[in-house]
Amino acid sequence: MLNKASSIPLHMQLANVLREQVIRRELGPNDRLPSERELCQQYGISRITVRQALSELAQAGLVYSSVGKGTYVAEAAYQEELQPLNSFSQDLERRGMQAASQVLEASIIPADDLWSAIFYIPRGAELVRLHRLRLSGDVPIAIQLTHLPHHLCPSLLEYDFSTCSLYEVLRSAYKLRLARSETVLEASLASPQEANLLGLPQPAAILVSTQTTLLDTGIVIEMTRSTFNSERYKLRMHL
Repeated sequence: MLNKASSIPLHMQLANVLREQVIRRELGPNDRLPSERELCQQYGISRITVRQALSELAQAGLVYSSVGKGTYVAEAAYQEELQPLNSFSQDLERRGMQAASQVLEASIIPADDLWSAIFYIPRGAELVRLHRLRLSGDVPIAIQLTHLPHHLCPSLLEYDFSTCSLYEVLRSAYKLRLARSETVLEASLASPQEANLLGLPQPAAILVSTQTTLLDTGIVIEMTRSTFNSERYKLRMHL
């Protein structure tokens, strides 16, 4: 049931419940969600609240609506992780490459509406923002922009992420159990800043990966947007 005394808005709580059902495969691709009326009755909430929750799920690409028929789970909800939950450094080391990182930014920011919906936290709640240039030796390989809910990893920025592995810190220092990730890939053109950081002439093609990492509880712990120099780094799919 939803907690009406919580500071988290009811529509976010409902969106989280439905999202977890999708993640746990209780609802499969193209399965129909309960109707707005059924959700209202089941959770004791208004139709406006239900519609807000469904709208957020639709914006995240988890569901889609068919006029006159209802709301369904989207195929995009099942983008599978391309690699196990290993760090970028571990991946490079497996390839015989020397991993290094340069921290471009490490800060605490307030969550806007988008991040509030992604992490199911109140608007204005603290987020960790970690922006890093990832290298193999002195050669830039990727740019990573990571966001995490600060309440799940308080004082995270006390660690030096030019040398520390983020995943290792989350696992060892905070005892968080990273269960799975969802990755979406797309090809794009590098922005002037991205081209400069990656040492690419413009126009330059890049590979962009957006990874959402979840704990064993179904809670989103991290979202990372990685911009890869496609000439120097290839993603490998593990089936």
